[in-house]
Amino acid sequence: MADQTPKSHHTALVIIPLEEVWEPIQDIRRRYDAKVGRWMPHITLLYPFVPKRRFEEVGERMGKVVEKLTPFSLTLATFGYFRHRHDNHTLWLRPEPENRVIDLQTRLWQAFRDYDDTRRHQGGFNPHLSVGQQRGHDEAMALLEKLQADWKPLTFRCDTVSLIERGSPPDDTFEVAEVFSF
Repeated sequence: MADQTPKSHHTALVIIPLEEVWEPIQDIRRRYDAKVGRWMPHITLLYPFVPKRRFEEVGERMGKVVEKLTPFSLTLATFGYFRHRHDNHTLWLRPEPENRVIDLQTRLWQAFRDYDDTRRHQGGFNPHLSVGQQRGHDEAMALLEKLQADWKPLTFRCDTVSLIERGSPPDDTFEVAEVFSF
């Protein structure tokens, strides 16, 4: 039987780094990320997520989740990749300490159990901030090596989760709908 929970690829719960650390990330994304115009730099926690018509429910549940959280620092220091079909690769930065993001994602999933898509990947939830795509394994590894050699780690305070939404093309750039502080 197909999943009956209404899900939308037009909404997500994410961590958005402070804008003051965006420029080095965006510099890479402008060169290598085909989706730089659709998404702001972010770490996906739940996606796809609730349809816009259910946003009021999200606010009520999120209040209960974030009241139990304490802010923490995240550092983006190490690059990684996912390999997809047809020898395509997604390049990303790993947020550290990774366990803090995994714990946050687990708490959110426990509040929104039907939205488990980010947990269904082989190996479970893998926190990451996507920075680009590359075709060809050798090419992806060479690019990762270059990016890592040139990268200076960034640290930012994580004290919010953002509910983001987008419209349909051509108005399909994600925007922040609501911010939940902890």
